[in-house]
Amino acid sequence: MSRTIDLNSDMGESFGRWQLGNDVELMEVITSANIACGWHGGDPAVMRTTVEMAIEKGVGIGAHVGLPDLLGFGRRRMQVTPDEIYDYAMYQAGALRAFAEAAGGRLQHVKPHGAFYTMSAADETLAAALVRAVGALGDGVVLFGMGEIEPALAATAGVGYIREGYVDLNYDNSGSLVIERNKGAWDPEQVARRAVQLATKDEVGTVEGNTLHLAVQTICIHGDAPNSGEIARRVRQRLEEAGVEIAPVGSQTAAV
Repeated sequence: MSRTIDLNSDMGESFGRWQLGNDVELMEVITSANIACGWHGGDPAVMRTTVEMAIEKGVGIGAHVGLPDLLGFGRRRMQVTPDEIYDYAMYQAGALRAFAEAAGGRLQHVKPHGAFYTMSAADETLAAALVRAVGALGDGVVLFGMGEIEPALAATAGVGYIREGYVDLNYDNSGSLVIERNKGAWDPEQVARRAVQLATKDEVGTVEGNTLHLAVQTICIHGDAPNSGEIARRVRQRLEEAGVEIAPVGSQTAAV
């Protein structure tokens, strides 16, 4: 039986006169876009144009929700309550859903960004609030995540959950990501090999030299690497050569 994988990328993180990412290149390759909603990156005009581009290319639209930390790019931890997590997710995803529906599309998923992502993955009360927000956004909206807490909470709430893996970041033995402060250029062939290993064997190497079991339904390719477009093309090429079907999460089983 052939394996199906979604390819996603964080997009729409430019704002005003400040530009970040290779959105145009990546939109030709990926199947899901995580679009910044103005709090860690993005602005209303960027949100609108990125949504329109995703619809034109047949790419699934996701709200990339962050903490209110534009200066720190959403990577700084904040003391927040579960109600605040719920409100932050609803506020940002609701705005992006409005842009999607106005352009004739729909909101496919929600993916937390940066500190919002890691905090929700590690804290059951925050994760539950995030799941509750995704559920309130309506049928068919799924949650992208990487934690061990969220799948069971999502299943109980009847919310679709898509586990995400990374191939242009390293993992340690605990399964945590080794975050790069400034995104550098990765070797496209190395990243592609990691993608094939993850998609076909459910495993990824760690910085300590061990192998981590990780079954995922979507693989993220970061858009802010200098050669992200080349990386994305090589990853998709090698996955397809390995017999992996590339398709958006809507064609996969949403619930775990």
